[in-house]
Amino acid sequence: MTPRFDAIGLVVSDMAASVTFYRRLGFAFPEGSETAPHAEAELPGGVRLLLDTEETVRSFHPEWQAPAGGGRASLALRCAGAGEVDTVYEELVGAGYRGELKPWDAFWGQRYAVVLDPDGNGVDLFAPSAP
Repeated sequence: MTPRFDAIGLVVSDMAASVTFYRRLGFAFPEGSETAPHAEAELPGGVRLLLDTEETVRSFHPEWQAPAGGGRASLALRCAGAGEVDTVYEELVGAGYRGELKPWDAFWGQRYAVVLDPDGNGVDLFAPSAP
């Protein structure tokens, strides 16, 4: 028997803010997820993004404490091209989300940027650099 990677789980402090943020990036959370204690969006290939409120986690693990500060996890999203990295970054920053790293041409051959979700988790935007 070999376990199969199935999901990425994030503990969120504000479900509505997190669902709104990830929907802007194309994650299809069902209607009503904003007020749910647990929400799931299926990703291409069948992997799921799971969001749970801090209260939900404490309901089955009462001693759990949220880590201080952000940067607890990060997700990397491949964009269709270098221009899309810039466009998505600017759209999110323009909507009030915090940009952590402005788009740049990384030495490893990618256009790369980082924006933070409402809990301070990094969301890396990348694509192969334009030739």
